[in-house]
Amino acid sequence: MKICTLTSTLLIMGFLSLLGCSKLNDAPQEQQKVSALSQADVERLDKQRAIITQFVADEDSRAKYQKVAGKLGTLQAILNQKEFQPSQTYELQCMGAVLGDAFVQEMGMEWVMVEDEHGTDPAVRLPGTTIIIFPLTMISKRVERGETFDVFDLFNGIADKIDQLKKTADKTK
Repeated sequence: MKICTLTSTLLIMGFLSLLGCSKLNDAPQEQQKVSALSQADVERLDKQRAIITQFVADEDSRAKYQKVAGKLGTLQAILNQKEFQPSQTYELQCMGAVLGDAFVQEMGMEWVMVEDEHGTDPAVRLPGTTIIIFPLTMISKRVERGETFDVFDLFNGIADKIDQLKKTADKTK
């Protein structure tokens, strides 16, 4: 493993642990298997997205939802209205699927499956790097802990850190 890749992985792990993500990319790269989504994985994420898009009622809202700000705004509105209780982990993780879509749309990231000793989970990776985040639990864990947070701040903070890591990795190549 190149030093810049290892450094990027360690930096993102440290940052995400500060953010309170429940699952970190902490397994050594040799112990993780990253693969493309299967058709079943795509269908799973589509079902999760559908739970959230039911809150996008009218045509104007659907048009706004096509943009990152619309996705994040929908998630924030769901949180503000307390549509899901902390015990509704599946529904909260559906919000995480939409958060992941925002990273894909805004930052050119891609959905992948990551398998390690803990199981296999969907994740979002910056192509060509080891920068991997697990958005499905980013919202659910915070809500389950009773935290109050802003989805835009969460997204922007992680996006900024990913940009910093990418720049650091590019400089060390």
